[in-house]
Amino acid sequence: MKSEKFTFTGHSGAELAARLDLPVGRPLAAAVFAHCFTCSADIPAARRLAQRLASMGIAVLRFDFTGLGHSEGEFSNTDFSSNVADLVLASQALADRVRAPGLLIGHSLGGAAVLRAAEQIPSAKAVVTLGAPFDPAHVLHNFGSSLDEITANGSAQVSLGGRVFTIKDSFVKDVSATNMKAAIGGLKRALLVLHAPLDQIVGIDNAAQIFDAAKHPKSFVTLDDADHLISDGADAEYAAEVIASWAGRYLGLVKPAAPIGAPEGVVRSDEADPSGFLQDISAGPNHHVLADEPEAYGGSNLGMSPYNFLSAGLAACTSMTIRMYARRKGWLLDDISVAVTHDKIHASACATCETTQGNVDEFRREITLIGDLSAEQRDKLMEIANKCPVHRTMENEIRVTTELV
Repeated sequence: MKSEKFTFTGHSGAELAARLDLPVGRPLAAAVFAHCFTCSADIPAARRLAQRLASMGIAVLRFDFTGLGHSEGEFSNTDFSSNVADLVLASQALADRVRAPGLLIGHSLGGAAVLRAAEQIPSAKAVVTLGAPFDPAHVLHNFGSSLDEITANGSAQVSLGGRVFTIKDSFVKDVSATNMKAAIGGLKRALLVLHAPLDQIVGIDNAAQIFDAAKHPKSFVTLDDADHLISDGADAEYAAEVIASWAGRYLGLVKPAAPIGAPEGVVRSDEADPSGFLQDISAGPNHHVLADEPEAYGGSNLGMSPYNFLSAGLAACTSMTIRMYARRKGWLLDDISVAVTHDKIHASACATCETTQGNVDEFRREITLIGDLSAEQRDKLMEIANKCPVHRTMENEIRVTTELV
């Protein structure tokens, strides 16, 4: 995944910091991510979502709202309406730089912002909220006793997430006057609501209200025991996978033609976690899996290992080859199961290997054939299994060429 930093002009004229996460090749679609109240665009959940969508061919713009993160401007002069205005301008900046966004994603108050901004972004086809409040005024619960001081003095210092922010009465009045029911009911976009039942910041009842107010197509997925910031890597991965799978249905992703010399297209591995080994494996925009290493080897065990993938290729090809032959012959083969294991054995233990020193790779294959088959038919199908193209490839001489891009 490539990542570019740039700035665009926000609602107040201040320059807002943005990061554009790009897929390899021409983007098939584009998305804008709006972060939570007083957060930044670089929270772990936002990074993981952007990485996963980029692996699908979707460019993702993350940006810091006015006065937050690396953006210029005074946070104390912002409110919910200004966040919506910044979001619309971010969408225009994305359209000017890559293409207009078809997907809007918002976390917490950013989720309420994308619901309100959608009507001003004609290109948007789908909207996703994560832990979003139904009523933006919900954020006022975080101000505690400072709310009275804001009302009395026009502003007050409020501690939020360990940081101190100046909150003005104009912010309180703006969120209090915002009614989201009409905006959600008139969304006219596909909606996905993601929320954790144990969210201690924005209760799950908010998700129910958003879902009830929306018209179809709409979907709701629980984030189980995730916290409000979706700070656990496994929770962020799950959310990213759900969003990516759901969004593909509405964005109309068109798979690019396979390049010359690669009839089945390009299989790509993009690093998802620089601190571990997690990889996004994609074959065009339609197929995605995770690769990882077991925890004992420093991974997070969220996907198959590279040798698991080799084993899977051999197992799948074996089953497909047997099925193709049995179907052509009209044999009564009801089911096929192929189990493959991998190990390294000493060359001296391999009777058929030319190598006599060191270790060799051994793939052990066990095939189960269920059906009304004669002994001769079973023997023939076992013979056919050895003609699986992947099997032949693994036993033939292989050339791997590598170039630095």
